Amino acid sequence: MNAAPHRKALVIGASRGLGLVLAGELARRGWQVIATTRRSGGELQANADAWTGRLNVESLEMTSTEQLATLRDRLEDDGCRLDLLFVNAAIDRGDLPIHEVPTDMFTEVMTVNALSPLRALEVLRTLVAPGGTVAVMSSEQGSISRNTEGGYELYKASKAALNQLMRSYATRHAEDGQTKLLIDPGHNRTRLGGPDAPLAPQESIPAVVDVLEAQAGAPGLQFLDRHGKTVPW
Repeated sequence: MNAAPHRKALVIGASRGLGLVLAGELARRGWQVIATTRRSGGELQANADAWTGRLNVESLEMTSTEQLATLRDRLEDDGCRLDLLFVNAAIDRGDLPIHEVPTDMFTEVMTVNALSPLRALEVLRTLVAPGGTVAVMSSEQGSISRNTEGGYELYKASKAALNQLMRSYATRHAEDGQTKLLIDPGHNRTRLGGPDAPLAPQESIPAVVDVLEAQAGAPGLQFLDRHGKTVPW
């Protein structure tokens, strides 16, 4: 994508962590950003107040197909055309071996980390302009070939499921002309990543946006890290 100020992005899941920094970084670069949160107020709203006219906040529970459809209809009525649709959402429920994971916990993590992001893409993809980008925040933890250390089995499985579902999405919509990306931002100091992670979102997210901008218009689906290097499936 070029540096034109009319670029527009919708960031799903921007109330904190990587999504919050992503929305702010896009706005800083001149994008017009719509960012969603489940709860009003907080740091995202403070950022919107600071970036008047460049960052707007929408309320959304991403797991609700009804709310997704309502958001899509409202944006369509406003004539919104997106250059970037980015879905950022993940939860972690601890480091249990899979045989100790309760069924309701398994269902919750899979729903939030794998099912809901793809539902969001399906509902909102019609807002993305031809040549635009649809992207999802993934993780190296979802790489099957790199799963050589123990721990966090449910989280890893949910990210692997996300990647597989995104592959199916890309196959189903291969002719739509949209760039499709899975992004591994690295291990960041967020509520999810923990306080001992080696990266701060303020370090990793500008690199992620560099990748998003550099890959705009590229065909097919890619699974890339924050340096633009391919992550093995």
